[in-house]
Amino acid sequence: MAAKPSLKNKGRGKGPKGSSSSTSSSSSSKYELVKEWTNWSLKKAKVATQYGFIPLIIIIGMKSDPKPHLFQLLSPV
Repeated sequence: MAAKPSLKNKGRGKGPKGSSSSTSSSSSSKYELVKEWTNWSLKKAKVATQYGFIPLIIIIGMKSDPKPHLFQLLSPV
């Protein structure tokens, strides 16, 4: 299974450690957290799209009015 993203700040910020401004650090960590979750969710959506597209097309084809056989849906002609 895929690794779950962590909610902990991994210290990937570009600023120096021990910054005196807590609001800057807080907004930076929030930005990094949103960025991390966005990347994680887009990767999961990409995988779901890749594995779900062909079955979706087959299901839509099987529900069409002139009911084709499965072989007719899978053949390239």
